[in-house]
Amino acid sequence: MEYQVFNKATELIEKLRITQEENILAAAKCIADTMEAGGILQAFGSGHSQAGAMELCGRAGGFVPTKNIKEPAQGKYESVPGVAEIFLREVEILKEDTVFIISNSGRNPLPLEIATQAKERGAKVVALTSVSASSKLSSFHKSGKRLFEIADVVIDNQVPDGDASLTLEGLDTAICGMSSITTAVALQATVYEAAKMLLERGITPPFYKSANIDGGKEYNYKLVDKYFNRMFHI
Repeated sequence: MEYQVFNKATELIEKLRITQEENILAAAKCIADTMEAGGILQAFGSGHSQAGAMELCGRAGGFVPTKNIKEPAQGKYESVPGVAEIFLREVEILKEDTVFIISNSGRNPLPLEIATQAKERGAKVVALTSVSASSKLSSFHKSGKRLFEIADVVIDNQVPDGDASLTLEGLDTAICGMSSITTAVALQATVYEAAKMLLERGITPPFYKSANIDGGKEYNYKLVDKYFNRMFHI
């Protein structure tokens, strides 16, 4: 078996490590500040970028006070202006929150409207996007801006234009998208650094235990109860 997928993933993760330390630390500070202020982490991804939002929200080893912003149409109208502006009327975003927006292209109205609205409400916005790819694309948002031009903190996922990263003789298109891999690594690095910052401030951060270990569910229930109204309030 050829190891091209492993080699490419390793290459991109190393690029992420070398180039994104400052941005990951800045995003981690946003999380630490949010936790200290009693806010929650929120995340949004449309289409396959939903995987990034799921990486941050509601998983073992992750922060408890999190919310995955789930747009009812599941991204079918990602490129239609105004969808988020209507949808967000029912979504609670407070000034003490941090909102992560995952969008590889960073050009479509839906994620950009959520980012803009979150900033207008006083929340910090962290983008995970391909700066290289997005820089070459025109925006479909009314501002003419791409996500990396709106967010407070930008983590560049380092994937090439179009996301697909490998080629094979006989195929006229690249294959094997890598953004989910590098986004997941970047987010976990951010979570780790945020936890360190909170401990240095004398704050024990609330993390989920696995529900599949003895006592895990009971431990989680107690923590979820503390944040229930925010986590399950759209």
